[in-house]
Amino acid sequence: MNTIKKCLFPAAGYGTRFLPATKAIPKEMLPVLTKPLLQYGVEEAIEAGLNTMAIVTGRGKRAIEDHFDISYELEHQIKDTAKESYLTEIRKVITNCTFSYTRQIEMKGLGHAILTGETLIGEEPFAVILADDLCDNEGDGVLAQMVKLYNEYKCCIVAVEEIAKEESSKYGVIAGDFLNNSLVKVTDMVEKPDPKDAPSNIAIIGRYILTPEIFDVLRETKPGKGGEIQITDALLELAKDGKVLAYKFQGKRFDCGSVDGFVEATQYFYNKLS
Repeated sequence: MNTIKKCLFPAAGYGTRFLPATKAIPKEMLPVLTKPLLQYGVEEAIEAGLNTMAIVTGRGKRAIEDHFDISYELEHQIKDTAKESYLTEIRKVITNCTFSYTRQIEMKGLGHAILTGETLIGEEPFAVILADDLCDNEGDGVLAQMVKLYNEYKCCIVAVEEIAKEESSKYGVIAGDFLNNSLVKVTDMVEKPDPKDAPSNIAIIGRYILTPEIFDVLRETKPGKGGEIQITDALLELAKDGKVLAYKFQGKRFDCGSVDGFVEATQYFYNKLS
């Protein structure tokens, strides 16, 4: 039985690396082919058995709410035409999910964004997807893989992959004890360390499963790297009690928070069509 039903999407960031495009358009709504990044994430959550999407937004993000809603005028204009099929996927998403929203008033880091979403999550385990990290897999999606693990271990799980050591300053980096080839019991986590200080070359990507106790820990977490409340600092507190696993997922991940990664993802998904 799937015990996780809610997925939190932190979506309040400014997307400064894509300016001027993101001056008026949320970065989560930038399209890879004909579908915005956030929709890919929502569809991954649906595939994992989740049906309640909790989105933490900010100023200038109304396009997100409008996208996951019915557009009566548009649907009337294309009704009974060949273009009506273009809306099939998004209609399915809207029909099968419940969406709720809250605003992050100040940008104080990912940990603060997740804490802001507490009002939408409540006292239950939940998933977190960062839409910037676009993942694809021929089998189960990354989140579906993680939900299966949660149902077995009942603890926090972060998705990880190996990176070049010189890129460690872009990621949260973990260290720990391997339980098998793909699962690590986390003993250390460092946010964006210098390569010389990185505890390993295993980096966290934008997929998490968190237990509700994370909210209490986040409330007590002091600002860390960059003056922000870091989710890695909060997870490290839980890891001290053996409550955090890192999972080397099956699949391909694109860093769509960077222009290079966004172009790579666009080419990849375009090639899949041919």
